[in-house]
Amino acid sequence: MTKVEDEAFEVSRAVMRVHAGVLALVGGVLGGVAVFVATAWLLIKGGPSVGAHLQLLDQFFYGYSVSWSGSVIGALYGACLGALVGGLTGAIYNLVVGLRE
Repeated sequence: MTKVEDEAFEVSRAVMRVHAGVLALVGGVLGGVAVFVATAWLLIKGGPSVGAHLQLLDQFFYGYSVSWSGSVIGALYGACLGALVGGLTGAIYNLVVGLRE
């Protein structure tokens, strides 16, 4: 291989990898914001039965409720879950890429 081909191969190999920590951070931010915004939206919208379906998250998130304090608790749980999913996704992706090399 020529020097240019060798450098192109190294660049493509580096590009294929994902930083699992960054993916965990992004997943955590998105998960936390999603739960917070969903809860806040229902609280602002109001109505006779506020968040009957979203209230089911209390089965998984201890202490969560469709309230302002619950939105903060849900954001923390969503951030943790999103970070876990993002980190695992990045780690598994990097493992598969490593096996292909």
